[in-house]
Amino acid sequence: MEALFYAVPSLMIAFAVLALVTAVRRARRVRDAWDGGLTAEARCLRTYTTTSGGGNTSVSTTLHHVYAFRTREGREVRFEEAGGPATRVEGDFATVHYRAEHPEHATAHAPARRGRLAAEQGCVLAFLGVFIAGCLVFMAVAHTLFSEAGDLMP
Repeated sequence: MEALFYAVPSLMIAFAVLALVTAVRRARRVRDAWDGGLTAEARCLRTYTTTSGGGNTSVSTTLHHVYAFRTREGREVRFEEAGGPATRVEGDFATVHYRAEHPEHATAHAPARRGRLAAEQGCVLAFLGVFIAGCLVFMAVAHTLFSEAGDLMP
């Protein structure tokens, strides 16, 4: 029973760290694409939504777009991006930003100020940091309680 109070928070911490790494990696790719200096006209090939939640939790919907464009070297590239504008539909054209080294990491999001991207990432990192700290505090309190309970046993 005691192991459960360590295993579950440890698993939650592992998922939080994975989410943190994913968020930082995605922000870095978007920033690199904006800084890459190359643009191309892409066509939206497909749009679809994914939903998560339900039951006793709220449902969230994410809009995804699949784009195709041709690099300056003539290479055909397709990529998928979440969170684009709801007004963009199949067949629409959009300007994509990419780096010559990694055109598959392109983005159709319009460049934003660095401060905005940093603020968004700061909020995500702060939330996940507090979540991880909460899990660690829970584990420490559980350890203390189990230690004291063990001392009370004859």
